Amino acid sequence: MSKYLNPKVDLTFKKVFGEHANLVKSLLNALLPLPAGMTIEKVEYLTAENVPENPAKKYSIVDVRCTDNFGRGFIVEMQSYWNKEFFSRTLFNAASMYSKQLAKGNPFERLKEVYALALVNDEAFNYENDSDYMQEFYIINKNHPSDIHRDISLIFVELKKYKPSDKGSKAIKDLWLKFLTQIDENTVEVDDAMLENPEINEALNLVERSAYTDADLYVYEDYLLELMTQHNSVENARKEGRTEQLVESIKKFISKGFEFDEVVNILEIPTVQIPELKRLVFE
Repeated sequence: MSKYLNPKVDLTFKKVFGEHANLVKSLLNALLPLPAGMTIEKVEYLTAENVPENPAKKYSIVDVRCTDNFGRGFIVEMQSYWNKEFFSRTLFNAASMYSKQLAKGNPFERLKEVYALALVNDEAFNYENDSDYMQEFYIINKNHPSDIHRDISLIFVELKKYKPSDKGSKAIKDLWLKFLTQIDENTVEVDDAMLENPEINEALNLVERSAYTDADLYVYEDYLLELMTQHNSVENARKEGRTEQLVESIKKFISKGFEFDEVVNILEIPTVQIPELKRLVFE
């Protein structure tokens, strides 16, 4: 039987980051590009009545919301699968948290920054020749790129793109990313640097299977089954999308005078795909 559970699953993620303020504080300090001298010293979870109910659990989004000693707002999201709506959703949630400050009677000049940290267990962005696992979005003056407004910051971390550069690194940023990418039901050995760090070690203890009741584990397994179903749905949708794009490309070539067989060679299409694509192109 495995020792650990996956920290990216709803049950464990909320246990680690939704119930232990010291751990979400450590994660935020490690991953967010905070201004110099503005380290988060203390966080306070928002009460349930201040957090809008999310009616759609599709694609397994789980978030934790809190504020810090400077009054800044933070949203930490765990997204299992990416789709084009997530960027808009993340921006909407951050903007909503930002605007709600006025409801408390704060004048505009007292509005505090809001950071949305989205941890994505998928590849979200496909920029050419870009393997960076972290993407940062701010309000920027297009004509003067150095004029950056950080009232609302969206930070996306694509966990599947993260590649640790040093196995024994003790940098807290690397340790948290290793915790999120390397710990799951198949983990046999844990990096000594992770065990030696008090916060990471605490997080590891919180995802030990022995820390959960049979009822908890039932919920956990049921959630994994839901993730598997969603994974198949997402992959099928992506496959269909890729096929549609390929069909359109072939049709464009043919409209310019190319033969189907020529296009197949130009695009280096695998033999197994040719019959289906030919049917779709000429149907």
